[in-house]
Amino acid sequence: MCEASAYIIDGDQQELIMEAVDTVEPEDGGYKLINIFGEQKFVKAVIHSLALVDHKLFFKKTPQ
Repeated sequence: MCEASAYIIDGDQQELIMEAVDTVEPEDGGYKLINIFGEQKFVKAVIHSLALVDHKLFFKKTPQ
C-alpha cells in the first residue's frame, strides 16, 4: 500500500492528523487531505517534509 500518515508539526511536537492519506490537494492557503476511506480534512499549513519510504507527510502550521 502507498498511503501515508499525515502529521502537523507545532514547535517540537508532532501530532498525527490523519492516517491512510491517499490524496493531498492545495486549497485556499492550506491542503485538503483525503484518505482511502473518503474522509477529508483541511489543514492550514505548509508542507515541511515528506518521508516517502516511511509513508509520512509532515506539515507545519502557518502563522495565524
